[in-house]
Amino acid sequence: MNIENKTIVITGANRGIGRALVDEAIRRGAKRVYAGTRRRFEHPDPRVTPLALDVTDRSQIQRAAEEVGTLDVLINNAGVALYDDLLASDAIEQHLAVNVLGPLNMTRAFLPLLQRSHGAIVNHLSLAAIAPLPIIPGYSISKAALSNMTQSLRAVLAGEGVTVHAVFLGPIDTDMNRGLDIPKASTESAAQGIFDGLEKGDEDIFPDPASQSIADLWRAGASKALEREFGAFVPQTR
Repeated sequence: MNIENKTIVITGANRGIGRALVDEAIRRGAKRVYAGTRRRFEHPDPRVTPLALDVTDRSQIQRAAEEVGTLDVLINNAGVALYDDLLASDAIEQHLAVNVLGPLNMTRAFLPLLQRSHGAIVNHLSLAAIAPLPIIPGYSISKAALSNMTQSLRAVLAGEGVTVHAVFLGPIDTDMNRGLDIPKASTESAAQGIFDGLEKGDEDIFPDPASQSIADLWRAGASKALEREFGAFVPQTR
């Protein structure tokens, strides 16, 4: 998947990794980048089109899909991370609504365009999808669910010519991690790593030093082996 001359939708595009992805896509020669945000968004490059988009609002998702005429890459970046202890009654529900159902409903709405172009879906996960970070358990649970969903979609859509990619992010210098005294990668380097992995065709993308340190273990581990084994149950023709 070469980004040059491609059309891309990026959710959560107003800040952090999302904004860095918009800039990196333009730098790589994307033809059109639809920047999905809940708030007003402006970008100096005319190839960037703001898209009013709350990933928890199905009607807004459908309107956005109708506005985008053609699409090569859908990047499900929008997410929420709330510090909780699993005792707050709505913490898990909030995380699931944004981090799991958001990408699922985006995929459903934009899939016809991606089938037409034989495009790609990129879901942003976290190392917390592999092992929970106990200070944000609701977030960790939602990312583990999104990882499972990504593997399922990968198998289901393989026969449709649509590739599905998981991005396992380590600590990135965003608002979520700003208070943590740990090494963090820049949003710009993370965006570069994400597009590098996509252009190489990596199913699972490890775009920063922390995530790269476990990449080989993941690819050789039980989860990937079982993903391949279980994927054989999906009929090749639909």
